Amino acid sequence: MTVEQPRRVLVLQGGGALGAYQAGVYEALNRAGPEPSWIAGISIGAINAAIIAGNPPDKRLERLQQFWELVTSGWSFGPPDGADVFRGLLGDASIGWAMTTGVPGFFTPRAISPLLLSAGGPDALSFYDSSPLKSTLEKLVDFDRINARETRLSVGAVNIRTGNFVYFDNAHQTIGPEHIMASGALPPGLPPVEIDGEWYWDGGLVSNTPLEYVLDQDQTDDLVIYQVDLFNARGPMPKTLQEAAEREKDIRYSSRTRLNTDQQLKIHRLKTSLADLLKTLPQDMAEDPDLSLLKDFAKEPSVIVVQLIYRDRAYEGSFKDVEFSRQSMVDHWASGLVDGERSIRRRTHNPPKPGPGGALSIDPGLDANPDRTNPRDEDA
Repeated sequence: MTVEQPRRVLVLQGGGALGAYQAGVYEALNRAGPEPSWIAGISIGAINAAIIAGNPPDKRLERLQQFWELVTSGWSFGPPDGADVFRGLLGDASIGWAMTTGVPGFFTPRAISPLLLSAGGPDALSFYDSSPLKSTLEKLVDFDRINARETRLSVGAVNIRTGNFVYFDNAHQTIGPEHIMASGALPPGLPPVEIDGEWYWDGGLVSNTPLEYVLDQDQTDDLVIYQVDLFNARGPMPKTLQEAAEREKDIRYSSRTRLNTDQQLKIHRLKTSLADLLKTLPQDMAEDPDLSLLKDFAKEPSVIVVQLIYRDRAYEGSFKDVEFSRQSMVDHWASGLVDGERSIRRRTHNPPKPGPGGALSIDPGLDANPDRTNPRDEDA
């Protein structure tokens, strides 16, 4: 008898230049197969998700490589194995370069500062112009493929007028470059994006991890969710103002990853327990409208969340998400590949099913170092 495989979902957090880590994780998953059937992302995670979903499987890594080589073509340095202090100084120089000249294929500085413009359009609301990103997406992403729904794609953004978090999902609507750009429109750097008369900002302003959206959808399939996060909620006590700034950003943008994951899985377990309880009730109560509501709320598929979290290097600071140097991109990608391969070797790619309606969270990297580590130094 053929055992039906769980549905694989890839969940990608926002984090700017750190997003190359997600590309490395995806390379490991792509090699192991099968491909995810659903990808959800926010900000840079939305861009990576669109590139993956908007290309055939044999072209996805190539397109990801093209994107990351493009956006890191403005600044390059080496050698990769220098001292932390040296790497930190070069990283600071790369950040300054990106903030001064922009990032190729992503954004460029405005000719006139928004501080000098009268109130009005998006030019007055951001320091950079993101129109290069639209051209990049149109070049690297086949939106006809996305809208053919071969792979489900969901990207999160925030409605500026209402403050509500929204998801653009090809299961429910047609997706274009503007939806991806809206998910990554982080103020005041990048401008808001207009869609159907409403204006949107980066989804990370409300929640930087789309796991909740995935689990809230009505599901009948068992799920294995790869949650690839770029900010680590855990970390050491800072010793300097610079370290404090970095730690604050990590905490803010990690969106309390572990707490939210644990809470979501707890809710899932409660729902499945409720489903089991409802099955024990007498048949004559089946038509009760209150019970019908509870049945709709209860869910039975099993859920496994594999958490892959980028654990930064000692020389990276609070602006690591805008450090678009080629060498850092290569390092981040390599870290993701190592972590993804370790995860697969530890059988998280085909984990034991936790039982009907069960829920399980796995962090393959936590046992190596709960704070900060270089994954290349770890042994599987």
